Amino acid sequence: MKTADLRKKTTEELGTELLELRRAQFSLKMQLATQQLNKVDQIAKIKRDIARVKTVLGEKVKQA
Repeated sequence: MKTADLRKKTTEELGTELLELRRAQFSLKMQLATQQLNKVDQIAKIKRDIARVKTVLGEKVKQA
């Protein structure tokens, strides 16, 4: 996920994106706990994407 792409989205779209990422993160954590997760690096990628979305969302709130 690119930061430039996130900056083009509205705050509502960013909110839904954040919700989807958090659900994906929860799902990955459950898979890790039940030892069904094959790609452990996915957790870190989702975590970084959540941080990117929160950063862009914060920037948009400050601009408004």
